Amino acid sequence: MASAIVLGATGIIGRELIKELSAHPSQWKSIHALSRSKKEDFGSPSVQQHHIDLLNSAQDMAKDLSAIRDLDAVEHVFFCAWLQKATEKENADVNGAMLQNFLDALEITGAVSKLKRIVLVTGCKQYGVHLGQAKNPMLESDPWLRDESKWPPNFYYRQQDILRAFCGEGSKHPEISWTVTYPNDVIGYASGNFMNLATDIAIYAAVNKELGRDLEFPGNETFYTKFDVFTSSKLHAQFCVWAVQEPKTANEGFNVFNGDVQSWQDLWPRVAQWFGMKVKADQFASPAPKDLANLVQLTEKAPQPVTMLAKELGLEGAKSIPPSQLEQRISLVKWSKTEEVKQAWNRLAEREGLQKDALEKATWAFTDFILGRNYDVVGSMSKAREAGWTGYMDTWKSLSDTFGELEAARVIPKTH
Repeated sequence: MASAIVLGATGIIGRELIKELSAHPSQWKSIHALSRSKKEDFGSPSVQQHHIDLLNSAQDMAKDLSAIRDLDAVEHVFFCAWLQKATEKENADVNGAMLQNFLDALEITGAVSKLKRIVLVTGCKQYGVHLGQAKNPMLESDPWLRDESKWPPNFYYRQQDILRAFCGEGSKHPEISWTVTYPNDVIGYASGNFMNLATDIAIYAAVNKELGRDLEFPGNETFYTKFDVFTSSKLHAQFCVWAVQEPKTANEGFNVFNGDVQSWQDLWPRVAQWFGMKVKADQFASPAPKDLANLVQLTEKAPQPVTMLAKELGLEGAKSIPPSQLEQRISLVKWSKTEEVKQAWNRLAEREGLQKDALEKATWAFTDFILGRNYDVVGSMSKAREAGWTGYMDTWKSLSDTFGELEAARVIPKTH
């Protein structure tokens, strides 16, 4: 029986990972849930919760780790924690330091003695999807956007460099292996964690229903029919638990997507139906409301990632790759600040006994970005399949299941 440490235990990714590990008590003797803030009832005696502040020094983290009674028996570490900062350079500096100091703390405590595998959770910023059109499909072998004269620093690269120097072939600890995951547009739920696509969409739908309106897609017409890949937090957890014990995944990075390819032209009508609403039939026929619309040209900040491979792909000067931009017909950041919306939410929260701060805490800018793109985001699961992974999750099921969890947690009103 193995022991594991999960960092970022109360986030969307970490929470599901702990649930998945604790669902197999015959395989996992003890699961140590580490986070800086709140505790959560995971409902399993095998889960032990501990405080750790990843912004601290390695020495201070080592003191926190000393509270783990069987630290010298821990074989697997899942690093799911990250911190959003104002600039990409700050992201790289802070998130890189968090990982480096934690790894140093493992050495200080002697916890490296029994370690077998470290799993690092990153995402599709790996491919530059936050900067514009990446090559489709995204493959783990695609080159990294290392040229900082063209592209900003990428904290995923910084973290992976640190991890590879610490463990794996040719490293300080070659006896310890690593695995990196690249999920995208994660769908899931964590108590008190509102950085969640499903939560934002659910609140948006609930308020529009309260106002007696049809459900209008807040993004843009172009992306409504473009394609995207999503990652269920439950499926990602299953992948991590499988991968950490699979020899073929050692010292490799993997895309982790649901296995289907979706578009909002399919998902949005289902969202409307789930909330007892209908899609506004002519939602793109009229001009976007000027006070709520928003447009940002991404290519003014950095070249589109796909241009790095334009020559090899035969796409130099191609007109098939328009400039990447973010366009919202209804910017959710602006929408959420209108008096009409705030009053509607307050009425709804008061009447239904909901979490009143959900509107304020929701990460509207995050969802504005996801729904406002004008380019496809498609990735391949072939590498994971070749390693033996067979997991699959229907994206609509993962989204609707999360809506159900939000209802049960009193984040949104009950409709079912």
